[in-house]
Amino acid sequence: MTALGIGNAPRKLWGRSFIFIMLANAFLFMAFEMLLPTLPLFVSTLGGDASQIGLVTGIFMFSAILVRPFTSVLASRMNKKFLLLIGIIICALTTGSYYLSSGIWMILVLRVIHGFGFGLATTYFATIATENIPKDRRGEGMGYFGVGETVAISIGPLIGTSLLYKYNYQSLFMGGMCILLLALIMAIFVSRKPITASGTDPSSSHTPKVKLIEKKVLFPSLLIMLVGIAAGSIMSFVALFAAEKGFDNVAWFFFIVAIASFVVRLFSGRMFDQLGPGSVLLPSAIFAIAGLFILTIAQNNMHFLMAGALYGFGFGAIFPAIQTWCVNLVDEHEHENAMASFFNFFDLGIGGGSLLLGMIASAFSYTVVYDIAIGIFVVYILLYLVYSRKQRRAEDYSLEVDIE
Repeated sequence: MTALGIGNAPRKLWGRSFIFIMLANAFLFMAFEMLLPTLPLFVSTLGGDASQIGLVTGIFMFSAILVRPFTSVLASRMNKKFLLLIGIIICALTTGSYYLSSGIWMILVLRVIHGFGFGLATTYFATIATENIPKDRRGEGMGYFGVGETVAISIGPLIGTSLLYKYNYQSLFMGGMCILLLALIMAIFVSRKPITASGTDPSSSHTPKVKLIEKKVLFPSLLIMLVGIAAGSIMSFVALFAAEKGFDNVAWFFFIVAIASFVVRLFSGRMFDQLGPGSVLLPSAIFAIAGLFILTIAQNNMHFLMAGALYGFGFGAIFPAIQTWCVNLVDEHEHENAMASFFNFFDLGIGGGSLLLGMIASAFSYTVVYDIAIGIFVVYILLYLVYSRKQRRAEDYSLEVDIE
């Protein structure tokens, strides 16, 4: 008997599980983004200084990065869905517990635990999503999967600051916990990929090892790290840059970035599936460069918003394309390792890039920061062209050997 997704039966993209996991992932990121502009304020009310606020932010990313290399080993011993639910529960409980903190050290402990949960949840969300996407539509599916993240990144800070200023910190943290509980409920209704006809999970015959880096996805991971550095310049400094220039549409800037990211994913995923990574990665980098260039020369709000649209088109296509590329480069039982490397390199790019570019901004200006971001995308393009040329040469050599 042939079941959906087994044998030669076609699998649809917009199934119940895919919709639920896409929405649940969006809620996870929404709760995370709600805390970005507000948690530093809470730390300051507890007497924290600038260095301690930076530590609260950095230790979260460090713990998320630390746990991801273990996700493949954990998935070989426990059900991925169960691990996903555990990750969401950890995020929900720690988010709600921030209000109970009486000092900086308690905040730091909660941030470490929260980071572990976030590292688990983000990795298993991505790998379970790939299980629910037909392989020949993986680029398209991962593009749609990431739309929720993009929207959440745009409206999460707005929701967080609104709850804080209209009510209080307790409402902020309880609101974030409720959103995560909603994500948990949705994740419960997500189904894993059906087992094979032999009745075994195809990954069960393999014994995964803890990998800090999945070598098969090293090159695309390096590319996403470069993208993360450039993205950090937008996330960390565009509001300050806008204030310096007298632009008053920062919220609209991020909203337009989200809309552009959504629009481009309606067709960039199909381009990836039909034409390969280069058809998306190169044009989207050019769009991002154009957006950053207009940002450096912007003279009014219209220029500022135009820069957001072009940057959104670029980043919105690049992120899911590299994510899908990483998944395609490994076997199914290595998906967790691939996603761990992908997210860790991206987080390292954002964290390290924000730190480095912050020092450059202090020494020079925000315009110099975005000039450097442009240069980073130029390096990204050159690296991809060199990589593609080597790949073509290797394929031509292989073909010649086969003919002989």
